[in-house]
Amino acid sequence: MNDLRHEFVQASEDIQRLGRRPDNDTLLKLYALYKQGSEGDVHSNQPGFFDFVGTAKYEAWAQLRGLPTDEAMRRYIALVHELLS
Repeated sequence: MNDLRHEFVQASEDIQRLGRRPDNDTLLKLYALYKQGSEGDVHSNQPGFFDFVGTAKYEAWAQLRGLPTDEAMRRYIALVHELLS
């Protein structure tokens, strides 16, 4: 496992120890960066209209389309470190 991937995995474990729940915008950003960093561009169908949470997650991830996975991992790690500090 390369250093960046190892830091990414560590950050995903570290965020579980956060003392307080981040606001919804931050949660969506974390979700989108994690998905882009781990899976790349969004590849599933958009959820149905009444699935508000699923649609918000999908749209947040879709906004990162084209962002290289390495850059998404770096941004995710930076955001986690910011939240933990």
